[in-house]
Amino acid sequence: MRILGLILVAVGVIGLAWGGITYVKDRDTLDLGVAEITVEDKETIPIPPVVGIVALIAGAALLIRGRR
Repeated sequence: MRILGLILVAVGVIGLAWGGITYVKDRDTLDLGVAEITVEDKETIPIPPVVGIVALIAGAALLIRGRR
């Protein structure tokens, strides 16, 4: 319960502070022998503010309930 609560609090804070989670994905790699060219794409998973608030409240509730 505590671990899930911490994960929800973290997702809620990230959603409210940054508006989403950004990660880098390798798309294409070209090997020319001595050189290698890789194209990286930045992709974002948007987290709406309402979802961030709900995740934050649910995570806090799980943390409080887990202490009892």
